[in-house]
Amino acid sequence: MSRSLRAWLFFAAVLAASLTGYVAGVGAQAYPSRAVRIIDAYPPGGAADFQARTMAPKLSAAVGQSVVVENRPGAGGNVGAEVAAKSPPDGYTLFIGLTSAIAPSVTLYPKLAYDPMKDFLPVSRVGQGVYVFVSHPSLPVKSVKDVIALAQTNPGRLNYASSGNGSGPHLAGELFKVRTGVNLVHVPYKGGPPSVTAVVSGETEIGFMSVASASAQIKAGKLRAIGVTTPRRIAAMPDVPTIVESGVPGYEVVPTFGIYVPSGTPKDIVSNLNGEFRKIVGMQDVRERFATQGVEAMASTPEELSKVLAAEIALWAKVIKDAGIRVE
Repeated sequence: MSRSLRAWLFFAAVLAASLTGYVAGVGAQAYPSRAVRIIDAYPPGGAADFQARTMAPKLSAAVGQSVVVENRPGAGGNVGAEVAAKSPPDGYTLFIGLTSAIAPSVTLYPKLAYDPMKDFLPVSRVGQGVYVFVSHPSLPVKSVKDVIALAQTNPGRLNYASSGNGSGPHLAGELFKVRTGVNLVHVPYKGGPPSVTAVVSGETEIGFMSVASASAQIKAGKLRAIGVTTPRRIAAMPDVPTIVESGVPGYEVVPTFGIYVPSGTPKDIVSNLNGEFRKIVGMQDVRERFATQGVEAMASTPEELSKVLAAEIALWAKVIKDAGIRVE
């Protein structure tokens, strides 16, 4: 073999090794290498939005990249959920999902464009919330019992607002109807803040909504809080009784907030994100901010969140079928 041929082969081998190393380096580029988005399926101002915007800067500081919150409201949360589920499974699209909204959709929408158990991978639970039952101050009620009595004497004349068809507040209202036997008319809005505005203005007389959406108007005296959907009173509203203690046995709606990614996202990315969110929801300032909105910060393994979602899908399927609930 000539000296020139040996030199050429050596050069070719060095070049090939260099290119292989470069390609491998690009492929193994540390995650994340660009901005991450968190999709919230509701308008700004709601509970999920509040949590996402509280956690986004913490996650950004931890991973060294921008983390933005993108609101994609509509169809009781299903517009945003579908966008997230159909996004590339690369870890750059996260979804903050509410079990009490995702789970009922499986039964309420026979042609749902995504399957929450197949199209999402759970990352971690981040909080457990509550809905507050409110009335317009002019309505002659001061308790859950008063609402029941008024509804019994005026069947079909009381309207209740929710954040949309199939949303958690909608189902909270329907479960209230099932447990009490009263006839209330559901009026859906496009998100929590619009439903709050409806009750404040008197367009609807009562409503179920998140503490995040309603707390400012409750404090201002423009809404009257008459009950909470959790089994125990909450620190943010210690004087507001639970609906159970107000005389409605078996009534409980506890929304769980979780972070999800599209199915197919690499396991190491899911594991890394789980670790980051566990740290974030354990921070004292995050826990305190969540508490002001009636949300208890709590983390979980992906498997634990998956079990919570599966259990709620089964629960709401029974409630929806037993009550004959339909959405248009």
